[in-house]
Amino acid sequence: MTIRNTLQDHGQRYRPRMASLKKSEKVLLEMQDPKTGLKSQPQRLVITTIPHAITGEDIIAWLADRFQVDTQEARSFGSMLVALGYIYPLQDHKRLVIKPDASLYRFQTPYFWPTQQLPVEDTDYAIYLAKRNIRKKGILEMHEQEHYNRLHKWMNHKWDFIVMQAKEQYRAAKERKKPDRVVFDCQERAYWVVHRPPPGTVSAMDYGLDRQIDPNSDEAVTPDFYERIMIFTQQSIMRPRVKSSVSIGALVKYCATYNNHDPFLSNCLPSNPWITDDVTFWTLNMPCVEIPTKMRVERWTFSFAELLSDTRGRDDFRLFLKKEFSGENLAFWEACEDLKWGKAASIKEKAEHIYKTFLARGAPRWINIDGKTMEVTVKGLKHPHRYVLDPAQTHIYMLMKKDSYGRYQKSPVFKDTVKKAICPDEHHFSGAQLEQNYKKRRPSLSPIILRQMEQEQRAKMAANIDITQLCLFTTPVPHLAVYSGFTDYPTATASPSLTFLAHTPACPSPISVALDSTSVSERQVEEAEGDGNPAARAPVGGNVSKSRMALSLRRLLKGGCTPATMFASLSPKCHLAAGTSSRIQPISPDQPSQAPPRRIGNFFQIKVDIPPECRIYPIESEDEEEESRAAFRGGVGAKEIICPWESLTTQNGTG
Repeated sequence: MTIRNTLQDHGQRYRPRMASLKKSEKVLLEMQDPKTGLKSQPQRLVITTIPHAITGEDIIAWLADRFQVDTQEARSFGSMLVALGYIYPLQDHKRLVIKPDASLYRFQTPYFWPTQQLPVEDTDYAIYLAKRNIRKKGILEMHEQEHYNRLHKWMNHKWDFIVMQAKEQYRAAKERKKPDRVVFDCQERAYWVVHRPPPGTVSAMDYGLDRQIDPNSDEAVTPDFYERIMIFTQQSIMRPRVKSSVSIGALVKYCATYNNHDPFLSNCLPSNPWITDDVTFWTLNMPCVEIPTKMRVERWTFSFAELLSDTRGRDDFRLFLKKEFSGENLAFWEACEDLKWGKAASIKEKAEHIYKTFLARGAPRWINIDGKTMEVTVKGLKHPHRYVLDPAQTHIYMLMKKDSYGRYQKSPVFKDTVKKAICPDEHHFSGAQLEQNYKKRRPSLSPIILRQMEQEQRAKMAANIDITQLCLFTTPVPHLAVYSGFTDYPTATASPSLTFLAHTPACPSPISVALDSTSVSERQVEEAEGDGNPAARAPVGGNVSKSRMALSLRRLLKGGCTPATMFASLSPKCHLAAGTSSRIQPISPDQPSQAPPRRIGNFFQIKVDIPPECRIYPIESEDEEEESRAAFRGGVGAKEIICPWESLTTQNGTG
């Protein structure tokens, strides 16, 4: 029997180890070649004859001659073919090895090759055992009887179908000739010995942790054997030992902490949805629920990891960090988690986005990490992978755990959440109510939809970042100077027709944008304060919420900070002409048409020992406003404000 396959099939659709099976099949086809293969002979039994039988010594001799190897290696290869089910013994069918004698073997039919029947179904094995039970009249081997009883109990719902199939196969087998029936029985028995081996034997078809190793085999004593024992002993001696009392104490403490939160040890409030079919428990504990339960909030106090593992807890912690102006730490940690557990195709794109957002010089959400960690992280980003940001992520995680987490538990944000948290009462359902809950069951939201909602929320939070507003809420750090040199900008002669005044419609300033967002009532209040009319200060409509940004800008302008010098760097493409002040002056014929070249400092320029009157504080107070007004009256208003991301501009003799 010769089988040829013209297609280049290397077992790509199977598991990685299946590639060896395709190589074994090629060898088997060569062994069955009529000209160069093994010579088979019919074997005479008591009543019938089995065709195409071969001996074990012929198989070993052919393999040794074909691959030019010694007898021992050829015997090992032959035993592997028997263990994989390509060759089966006729006499001792349980021993799947090659014997170098006159023991008889046969080639397995291609229908029972391992690559044709993967994975092996338990239903087919149950039909085989039922057929043997009918033929043997209930006399099976011990392990087969155990499998038969187990499958009968497990597949009781379709056992009638299994018995019917077994009877049909048994009736079809009786219609065959005696030699064909004996050969098919041997082939089927050999197939199930390979795929359902008796207990205590090693199966070549097991993978991973399911693969068994014979514990009774003796390991050869070699120098490597003693070397492994020495290494293991040395590692055992150096391993730190923990007292059992300490370990048991930690285990008891953990169990006492999580006792009320374990559904096996305590009741689920309001009810267990798996028992009562009531989805209230899942509704109250959804990832982005507005008001959490008290037990859920209590878990946030167990550890910082519990807080970050809960989506609702992260939202609450993010609100606290936003009030402390350190929300970039949690955003960076979440971005690192997304990079670590996201798709492999988007690793490079996500790493580049994280670098530009959090790590680059002048990033909109720059994080505070030490120089060594920054150097390691930036160096690793040249070849990004999933864990390239682990050092920086660990640094930020420990910073939040040791600094922000303790203050969060004492903050009004957490206390307000604890106050609003609900504690549902336990529900007791009667039999009729349980039946009604069962009829009203509805499928829950798909995890894919929940994941999409979470991604949309992340994108919405990322879209709210505006780097032009950051300097209003940041205090420059004194005694810190980061300098990157000067840049010479071209003169106005390069494009005389495109000369714009500062803060014109062609080049709007951030101040005009902020003032445009101020309500009419606020402008009336400002005009009343300028005219000194106290009666017009209060708006007619009562208390009106004022924009924090507009108030900050108004106080800065009254304190003597000129918008032209302060926000020059926020519009880098629109440069001021020399000699222009904060007020817009009409163009006169005497004004020079060309402006002298200026030198503007790039990137971070922070003045050392900045006077208090020129600093920007996140929280304005009346004292600060009075100090600014006093400084303006004293002639200090000519000094400019330097933000960490503002360029140093030499203008009007200042800077």
